[in-house]
Amino acid sequence: MESNLSKAERTRQFIIETTADIFNMKGFAGTSMSDITEATKLTKGSIYGNFENKEAVALAVFDYNLSKVSKAIQDRVNKAVNYHDKLIAYVEVYDRFSRGTFPKGGCPLLNTAVDADDTNSLLKDKAAKAVNRWKKGLQEYIKEGIAAGEFKSDTDHNRIALSIIALIEGGVMISKVTDSQANLDQVMHTASLIIGQMRI
Repeated sequence: MESNLSKAERTRQFIIETTADIFNMKGFAGTSMSDITEATKLTKGSIYGNFENKEAVALAVFDYNLSKVSKAIQDRVNKAVNYHDKLIAYVEVYDRFSRGTFPKGGCPLLNTAVDADDTNSLLKDKAAKAVNRWKKGLQEYIKEGIAAGEFKSDTDHNRIALSIIALIEGGVMISKVTDSQANLDQVMHTASLIIGQMRI
């Protein structure tokens, strides 16, 4: 935590970081205030002094967990030498989601989308916006790749971007429910093939 943060900001950050894995594993409904107070060793009064309610903690935790995934992807994207490799960076990072890069419990976007689908509109909205940002980012790489002469000019950037996201998140879900890295590898191979097929 940054030393130039105020005491209140440091406490908020401590609560977020300490409960990040709990929310990612148990979900919003499954995480109780007792879970939060037990993990942080803070009183309910202290939690409520920093967050309006449990939902506010969950929303902040989602942002925190997603930022960890985004950083892992961006670090790999920054090393890419072309647009194909920038897109493959997403596949490579997600293919290793169970090996320490991600928050405990897996992909926070997938977990939140499933958990909040019919139960929490604010969390669902955050997840939807994250998907849309992800799609927009992929589309930009594809369009830039077309402009650079790396990808075919008739590439449907919207369809490809959505397909990559669907394969990645679907692969993660299948891998988690079957406890099979091999299943994830198979799906990620298909995503890699789709990306490769855009090349001229």
